[in-house]
Amino acid sequence: MAATGSTASVRLVASAIGAAMAEAATLPTDVAKVRLQLQNNAVSGEARYHGMIDCIVKVARLEGPRALWKGLVPALVRQVSYHSFTFVLYEPIRDTVQALLFADTDPAQTGYALRLISAGLSAAIAISIFNPTEVVKTQMQSSSGQITMREVAQKIWSKDGYKGFWAGLRPNVVRTFLVNGAEIGTYDEAKLAVVDFLGGEGLAAHLCASFVAGLFSACVSTPADVVKTRYMNAAGSDHAYRGVLQTGFAILREEGFCALYKGFALIVCR
Repeated sequence: MAATGSTASVRLVASAIGAAMAEAATLPTDVAKVRLQLQNNAVSGEARYHGMIDCIVKVARLEGPRALWKGLVPALVRQVSYHSFTFVLYEPIRDTVQALLFADTDPAQTGYALRLISAGLSAAIAISIFNPTEVVKTQMQSSSGQITMREVAQKIWSKDGYKGFWAGLRPNVVRTFLVNGAEIGTYDEAKLAVVDFLGGEGLAAHLCASFVAGLFSACVSTPADVVKTRYMNAAGSDHAYRGVLQTGFAILREEGFCALYKGFALIVCR
């Protein structure tokens, strides 16, 4: 038991460190994704950014290279805490779900459903707790000027109170389930196809399967991510959204279908 606990602790620490390093390395793509998702051509007329490369180059040139790492502190807090809590919650939630819903079912037939529900619930709980960090991160990344975490927090608190820090929670949870459903369901199927095509397992098979799973995940979750970003950036302002579906349909009506996939390439890259 001690060895098992020690192994779990090592995995927890390693996953937290890995999540922090990955977040820091890929934060410029997140800054660009936020800028592109908030860009409303129907209101501003001409787009300020024309694709991910143009966005990254313009932000670095006009605001300085450090601007590509705006929101780093809340991003690291969110990422490390989110991954750690999800890691800790997954197994007890999986065991509870199995006992409540699949006690009399053949385990071979409940694998996907059990993993989807367990991963989705553990991630949703973690996201619900640390949603404020993502709201602060989003507003820091969207600002073309210098703004601190404290200034963002004060603005949100003065206008919306504590509720403002949980802006975008519903689309965030929806996105979580979509990501988990797509990745869990697609990875295994993609891996089987790739292994059959390559004639065996290996690093190439894992990379190909991961890419396919990530691509499909981005396809189904990007609209929810766009809505989530709009919600979070509106916290503490006079521009309020009335509902997830209403926001999605408003974006579709005013900006077109492609607007729901703003930042798609950047999500795939991350």
